[in-house]
Amino acid sequence: MPRMLDVSDEVRAEIGAEEAERLLGGDSAPGPYDCTSCRTPGHTEKERTSTVLFVGDETAVLAFAHAACIPSQVVPVSEEQLQGAVRSITGEGEPEVPLQAELGVTSGLVLVSGNVHPALVVEPLGPIARPGTTGPVDVFLELLTEQGFAPVTDVDEEPPPLPGWSVLVAMGKLHAVMQPPAGGTTPQAWWQAHQAMQVADEWRAAVNKTRQVLVFCAPVGTIGAQPREDLLREALDRAAAGGRLVGAAMPLAGT
Repeated sequence: MPRMLDVSDEVRAEIGAEEAERLLGGDSAPGPYDCTSCRTPGHTEKERTSTVLFVGDETAVLAFAHAACIPSQVVPVSEEQLQGAVRSITGEGEPEVPLQAELGVTSGLVLVSGNVHPALVVEPLGPIARPGTTGPVDVFLELLTEQGFAPVTDVDEEPPPLPGWSVLVAMGKLHAVMQPPAGGTTPQAWWQAHQAMQVADEWRAAVNKTRQVLVFCAPVGTIGAQPREDLLREALDRAAAGGRLVGAAMPLAGT
């Protein structure tokens, strides 16, 4: 039976037209699968499914996800990360290196210089150590500064743009924050929602107008879960005053 598969042009280019047709025809695609994004069951014969190709230095692994979670795409990862993911998929133990640190992301509207801007606030769920170390020092802001994020001392001033980064919104939902490719040509996800994140109508309207998102990042325990945008702004102001906030302006990718 034909599968309800989405195979993007970039995935097709990597796996070849012949293999793509075998997938679409049902010859080499599974029926049931565990979504690589939200980790819940899916079925290629019953619901639209995205093909997601994880590409390492020497290995590539084709995975499947609910189309409602993430679009079909190529995701560059390190070989070590990919081998860890393979061990997890095949039941040979947990991956030694997580594909991404666990980050909490909140969307909200922020008033900057008298104008309303759509914003994302990113805060890790735990201390972030430098890759290859176990910590315990939290170097989250240091790592981001090395990537080009700018220190934010006043939230009322728009942070500068960060070339090569973007915010992916598709079908009105937030999917990912994309960063420049690591040695390749395809941007990769710096943060990716486990399941496409619903955003407020006001946020969608603002981002469709500005085509830009302000991304603010703070260390674990700095901002917290704020139930209202005025409280979120107060937390951002405190973080900025304490030298615990970085930010960047990123263009909108998608719709």
